Amino acid sequence: MSGPQLVDVPGLYPGVPYAYAATQPPGTRLVLTAGACPLDAQGRVVAPGDVAAQAKVVMDHLESALRAAGAGLGDVLKSTVYVASSRRQDLVAAWEVVQARMGPHRAPSTLLGVTVLGWPDQLVEVEAMAAVPHGQPG
Repeated sequence: MSGPQLVDVPGLYPGVPYAYAATQPPGTRLVLTAGACPLDAQGRVVAPGDVAAQAKVVMDHLESALRAAGAGLGDVLKSTVYVASSRRQDLVAAWEVVQARMGPHRAPSTLLGVTVLGWPDQLVEVEAMAAVPHGQPG
């Protein structure tokens, strides 16, 4: 069983660091995550003011949630990255962390600058959809 089929689209700009689409392979079940937040074990937001540090914690939490459902980052069909900032450099800082953690798996993704996220001092949140083989523990 192979992972998600990533689709590059002829005629669209080829230099983006993600695929334009992905398909869920036959014989797989869909895993949907909540938005992963930069919270510590006591529910406090970590690294206030530091987009990259929060993105690292968020990706740790996202990977843990996927693992608990029997998936991994390589199974991601689509992600959405939210950054509470209107500064493009903050969006890029979060994206660089996400992209590095995804490695060569270029799943489709949306990167958004938003006004505010749910927790005080929260700057980053990432949610994902993944596909794993039926019968795989999770």
